[in-house]
Amino acid sequence: MYKIANEQLPSLFAAIAGRMDLYMPLRKNGQVNYGIWSREEETALDALNTVKSPKDFFFPQSENLYTCYREGKKISITPEELADAPFAIFGIRGCDVKGIEVLDKVFLADPVDKFYEARRNHGVLISMACHEPEETCFCKVFGVEAQNPAGDVTTWMVDGTLYWRANTEKGGKLTEELAADGLLAGADQTGEAAVEAEQSSVAAIVEKLPYSNISLETFKNTEMLELFNSPKWEELYKACLACGTCTFICPTCQCYDIRDYNTGNGIQRFRCWDSCMYSDFTLMAHGNIRNSQKERFRQRFMHKLVYFPENNDGMFSCVGCGRCVSKCPSSLNIVKVIKSLGVSEDV
Repeated sequence: MYKIANEQLPSLFAAIAGRMDLYMPLRKNGQVNYGIWSREEETALDALNTVKSPKDFFFPQSENLYTCYREGKKISITPEELADAPFAIFGIRGCDVKGIEVLDKVFLADPVDKFYEARRNHGVLISMACHEPEETCFCKVFGVEAQNPAGDVTTWMVDGTLYWRANTEKGGKLTEELAADGLLAGADQTGEAAVEAEQSSVAAIVEKLPYSNISLETFKNTEMLELFNSPKWEELYKACLACGTCTFICPTCQCYDIRDYNTGNGIQRFRCWDSCMYSDFTLMAHGNIRNSQKERFRQRFMHKLVYFPENNDGMFSCVGCGRCVSKCPSSLNIVKVIKSLGVSEDV
């Protein structure tokens, strides 16, 4: 484990940015989102969660796939180039690291999505342990350790010092380079003890959060059709506005559409995020396979809590980040769905 004093962090960031693009939480206009670091920007490492998740770096909200050109009777296709430059995301929280692991199950499964794969291969995840999780957090339910997040590198902020631990080959390479620059110094036993104390403190906070004890046992042990046909969906969906906010801020939602755009100098094929909550999602010539908002609402939560774990070794497609809890305009979120289906324990 290594360490660096907080006042030296701008030098650390500059050293990383000198090697690759560096993205981190930035505060602009009262909101915190990921952006490219510069000394002029206001960093917000104290913010627990960004408004949007960092999945954008691997699965962009919109991206070109290829362009078609026509000259007379000749048609040519020019594919977009794959990402080939390294970049780092600093300050990513454990829930969002887990969210990327969920996306890996989708985009790195056969057939592999080459656009996603290229970004994953070039991206370095530098996670930061939470210091004081909020009441909307429930990552523990899905096996996320807020006090000890995964990633290529894990960091902790304790008493004016940033502690740094490499976890992977990519993280180790970057660590060696920064240590050689004299920016990272070895942490002694006192420092390691401080990190352990911080982990224990955060774990204690997590245990007291209002949603930390909700149970998923019903989703693990109940027949799929029984959950699908539950009469509770009839009441649950009625408050839903179908605005799609939950799908666009979710770190694990992976639905997208593919469209063509006439640039006037060729046809661009691109893909963009879509939402299962929209009436035109999966629209076909004969219409939509889910004609009512109840069906679309049920599809979203059945996918996260039943279909996805059924096909991915029990991994749920939710990481408990709490974004939908805080942002849904109708206060209708996955916690409310879980509790309504009768799987909560004293919450």
